[in-house]
Amino acid sequence: MSKLTTALTEGIIAFSATNIDDIIILLVFFSQVDVNFRRRHILLGQYLGFTAIIIASLPGFFGGLAIKREWIGLLGLLPIAIGVQQLLSKKEENITVQTVSTDFRQFTPTNPVLSLILSILHPQTYKVAAVTIANGGDNISIYIPLFAGHDLKSLVLILGIFFIMVGVWCAIAYLLSRQPTIANILSRYGKAVVPFVLIGLGLFIIYERGTFRLLPWLKG
Repeated sequence: MSKLTTALTEGIIAFSATNIDDIIILLVFFSQVDVNFRRRHILLGQYLGFTAIIIASLPGFFGGLAIKREWIGLLGLLPIAIGVQQLLSKKEENITVQTVSTDFRQFTPTNPVLSLILSILHPQTYKVAAVTIANGGDNISIYIPLFAGHDLKSLVLILGIFFIMVGVWCAIAYLLSRQPTIANILSRYGKAVVPFVLIGLGLFIIYERGTFRLLPWLKG
């Protein structure tokens, strides 16, 4: 088996194994789509977050700079913060935001480049990116040794596979969210459940990475 074939196989397996749980998170995101939270925010947020994970993993290719698992777990604070913020947000404020967003939809730029820039800068995009980074923080410990075992051509191929599969993952989640039964359940209960899903995700990330061991009274 050639190096490129090996890289292709390893890239697909590594991405699938480390991002299975992202399907659930994406399903939750797509159930929340409205005038202020668009599908493009989810897609762009996923790519921004995943790019940050890749950048953090690249030291493995350049020399194997390690990141302690316990410190990676601190990324779990991001979805917790977002979940708490959503719980504290008043329903009236959400309605106001959606109403204002609807009123200003007519001012959406027709220039595709400007529209893309504004979508990238949108706060919702960064919320999705933050959750993506937190949920994929443990991927770093897998991607570092994976990258370290390949040359530049193989690395480029693996990264290409990764970024293609981010789009595939979003498409799968979107299609699942469009199924009548799934869509009905998510539309009825999704918004109420989202904050608790995010908080639970953050706590699981912190626990699973052993971040609690960083607390002084738990050391030793």
